[in-house]
Amino acid sequence: MAKSAFEVSYPERNKSCVVFASPHSGRDYPWSLLRSTVLDDYAIRSSEDAFVDQLFDCATQFGATFLKAGAPRAFVDLNRSNDELDPALIEGVRRQTHNPRVASGLGVIPRVVANGRAIYQGKLSLMEAKQRLSDYWHPYHDMLQALLDEALRYHGQAVLIDCHSMPHEAVQGIVRRGAKRPQIVLGDRFGAAANPDIVDRVEAAFTSAGFVVSRNAPFAGAYVAQAYGRPSRGQHAVQVEIDRALYMDEQTIKPSSDFADLQLVLRGVIAEIAQIGQDQMPLAAE
Repeated sequence: MAKSAFEVSYPERNKSCVVFASPHSGRDYPWSLLRSTVLDDYAIRSSEDAFVDQLFDCATQFGATFLKAGAPRAFVDLNRSNDELDPALIEGVRRQTHNPRVASGLGVIPRVVANGRAIYQGKLSLMEAKQRLSDYWHPYHDMLQALLDEALRYHGQAVLIDCHSMPHEAVQGIVRRGAKRPQIVLGDRFGAAANPDIVDRVEAAFTSAGFVVSRNAPFAGAYVAQAYGRPSRGQHAVQVEIDRALYMDEQTIKPSSDFADLQLVLRGVIAEIAQIGQDQMPLAAE
């Protein structure tokens, strides 16, 4: 069993309506997973958003809260709905309407990691799957909603920045000849998950720091953006994908020599994003 479902870092003063969260950077691999997987120690980590938590954990210094997952994505995917159970992996699960994520092995309990490599040789019991949801999925999402409710109560709005990383080749198919390759992809479900002014502020923070940014292609936001993006009630969600080649060696899953430099540049971006709302309304009770 992993040590904890999540870890929350709070600012000394609650100055920001922004909550930063990293659902895929968990690297506390339970022994039960390592014992049952057919993958080696590197392959099992290939779908992990490695080190993303370290890139964003300075958020608390700018008055924002930071939530990070404990358990890894290969064990339970917190960016999936808890009913996205894969009948090809979990015994006793009925096939429902076609879900391309589940069909490809990327349900809430993943069947594969990057490049479609199978995690297990056989199937898991439904009891095991439900236990993972009970121990990790529900506590993480309960805390995430509690943090957003708190931001909404204190500041009149809540902004979730859902932090991810993407393989370098992920954007290859959308780059037109002569165009620059996006380094950051923002997903707002094509406007459904956040008001345009919020996304504009997030995009401006990255572009002013020198990043090439695209919106909703090839990633428009998955379950978290869909579930938590409620602009009509003042709750906004923006998914952020960062090109892994900017800060790590994808083959060895180790930080590259550029890691510290990117961390420094992102510090300014995070500070700017945390400012959202602070220049529009007085600070509520601490």
